[in-house]
Amino acid sequence: VPGTLNDVEHVLVDVGTGYYVEKNVGDSKKFFKRKIDFLTKQIEKVQPALQEKHSMKQAVIEVM
Repeated sequence: VPGTLNDVEHVLVDVGTGYYVEKNVGDSKKFFKRKIDFLTKQIEKVQPALQEKHSMKQAVIEVM
């Protein structure tokens, strides 16, 4: 469905748990950049534990 924006300088940003914040476009880009960086760091923290659990699962499967 085609649409138009009345205000192209401000957007609504979903900050989680059903909350939205009105920000200008520049601040929105900075917010999402920080969010991507945070999630990337969290993935890097969890990945070694996930690999270890996967190898343990494989060992259990082989024993069974």
